[in-house]
Amino acid sequence: MFRSFREKPRRKILSPRRSHPARHKPRLPDGVRIYAMSDIHGCAHLLKQMLRVIDADVARSRPRYAIEVYMGDYVDRGPDSRATLDILINRSRRGNTVFLKGNHEVFLGNVLRNPSLLTEWLHVGGLYTLMSYGLAPSSAPGEEERQALVRDLARAMPRQHLEFLARLRLTFSCGDFFFVHAGVRPGVPLAEQQEADLLWIREEFLQSKQNFGKYIVHGHTPVQMPELLDNRANIDTGAFATGNLTLLTIQGSSMLAV
Repeated sequence: MFRSFREKPRRKILSPRRSHPARHKPRLPDGVRIYAMSDIHGCAHLLKQMLRVIDADVARSRPRYAIEVYMGDYVDRGPDSRATLDILINRSRRGNTVFLKGNHEVFLGNVLRNPSLLTEWLHVGGLYTLMSYGLAPSSAPGEEERQALVRDLARAMPRQHLEFLARLRLTFSCGDFFFVHAGVRPGVPLAEQQEADLLWIREEFLQSKQNFGKYIVHGHTPVQMPELLDNRANIDTGAFATGNLTLLTIQGSSMLAV
């Protein structure tokens, strides 16, 4: 299907892990095709590859409505957060894109408001974001250096980057599908979910077999290969560590992870 996939010889083709077939397959409205990605984590080079895959598939299949959904964690851990945001902002000008918030975008925003969080942020991959903006902290920055680094980061980040991060949404729904960064809390209606759960939840959500009201597409928790289960799909394959950035395509009731 994705012919341009052959241009990436170093990438391994992953077979998605599936549970038993669902009784009712979730569906998108007729004519809609969705391309979803999550947890890019500064891997601008992998993002560029996947955008070429999307463009080639749209040119070949010519869907009536093609929607790209990006599910957060664009920064930290990978080598080039700045370039990743540049690419996504440029992509947003096409008008068919949805950008969700991840916990790492929240962490970055918290650091910009409260420099005392900088050391903790560095431990979860913030160092790579700083370096992508031309900044390099010492191994154990004191309070004065933390203050200076955060001021320098705020000055180094283009206005478009700050505006992009401020506009991120928490969820996106289309047809029977619900897109979110981390997941949802079982037993709570989708309209009543709390932001902390949408951005951070793990075990309570991952272990649940219940029907959440819609089919949940998420990232946040890295897995060895994409998981397409009865009630959810996890497409975070740890791009910054594995070199595998997963793209999920959905049309009708068909899902394909590459």
